[in-house]
Amino acid sequence: MKHAILLLLLALTSACGSLKSGANSAVTTVNDSAGVIGGVWMAQQLGYLKPEFLAGALVAYAIYDPLAPTWDIQIIELDADHRRIDLGMKRLSTGGDGEAHRLFARTANRLVEKAGYAGYEELRYEEGIDSTRPWARRIAGGEIRLLKSRQFPEM
Repeated sequence: MKHAILLLLLALTSACGSLKSGANSAVTTVNDSAGVIGGVWMAQQLGYLKPEFLAGALVAYAIYDPLAPTWDIQIIELDADHRRIDLGMKRLSTGGDGEAHRLFARTANRLVEKAGYAGYEELRYEEGIDSTRPWARRIAGGEIRLLKSRQFPEM
């Protein structure tokens, strides 16, 4: 089983490395593979490849989910020119605490560009904490009004 895990990790690392392009892609693949092999070897030497440790790691990975985005974004169309943007931070995260308003503004700018408006006006913005169990979660949200051009109102 230990060799199967090692081969699987090596294959996954090689596949990820082969997506890279450029002159140093082969070197990067070898370095990534060496790092994975070294990590698996060290885990084996420390006894971390036992089923109980692997199960615990899978549970921790499922709860933390490091590949999931830090913020969930919901956009609700209130009427033709008004939108509500709701943001919810994932429950377990490592950073991103101060970026809610910047993400709100970036989302509003994308809405402006996508809909072909000239800009937006922030009508309301609030931040808070949703204190559900077992972990609290940061939330933010607000409303914007999409603005048409004053010089070219037909646009």
